[in-house]
Amino acid sequence: MPVSDPFLEGFALHDIAVNGVRIRAAVGGTGQPLLLLHGHPQTHATWHAVAPRLAERFRVVAMDLRGYGDSEKPPGGAGHINYSKRVMAADAVAVMQTLGHDRFAVVGHDRGGRVAHRMALDFPERVSRLAVLDIAPTATMYARTDKDFATRYFWWFFLIQPEPLPERLIAADPEFFLRTHIAGQSKTPGSTPPALFAEYLRCYSDPATRHAICEDYRAAAGIDLEHDAADADRRMQAPLLALWGAKGVVGQTYDVLETWREKALDVSGHALDCGHTLQEERPEELLTSLEAFLG
Repeated sequence: MPVSDPFLEGFALHDIAVNGVRIRAAVGGTGQPLLLLHGHPQTHATWHAVAPRLAERFRVVAMDLRGYGDSEKPPGGAGHINYSKRVMAADAVAVMQTLGHDRFAVVGHDRGGRVAHRMALDFPERVSRLAVLDIAPTATMYARTDKDFATRYFWWFFLIQPEPLPERLIAADPEFFLRTHIAGQSKTPGSTPPALFAEYLRCYSDPATRHAICEDYRAAAGIDLEHDAADADRRMQAPLLALWGAKGVVGQTYDVLETWREKALDVSGHALDCGHTLQEERPEELLTSLEAFLG
């Protein structure tokens, strides 16, 4: 029997078997289906201030990506294929189909936005609308890397190092690494309350989670770029909303809308007055933007 989610009021937790893995998903609300995908180092609990409000208008599914939270953490496989955004997108589509949703809107933050980007390319018939939070396209960010970006987003280059280097170094003090990472990206003190941080730390304290996270980033720097190169001339068909934090690295480094106009046919968006984690730092402003876009 599903149990109540301790962070998303009114949501029930489900364990759903898809693609040979078990995915944890919180489900709540009524209306048109809406999928929420978190980023690193968060879990689906990152939507705690947003999902219950969205559930007043939508049937909301907030899932833990494979390797994160309480979803299963399979081996990476050859070339880190099992953490490619293609495979992670297929997980999400299968979860939604299992719950009875063949076509749905998607909101993805950070890694979840990259999964959503791949989903809109691989499953265009499934994605009605797409919102990405505080990212530029992966291939664009790697192609335009300079010293400033490599310094401020150091984990993009640290976590991709061969196993077990990053896993063992983080294992020495997971709380310090996690706290430093979140503090560096958030520009709104107190936006990650202690109970939420404790939940992230619970998951991050699992060696299997830390390894899976590294595999996610290794895939992004390898097989995901191969998939992106093969689709370089394709554009997403679904309307795309790009939102970003004006105080964050992405907003200060890129013309965010222009990067997405290279990848999608219908792009809109704007900055919010915050850092990287819009759903925790500026939930009310994010809700206003999402509700206008989702309609």
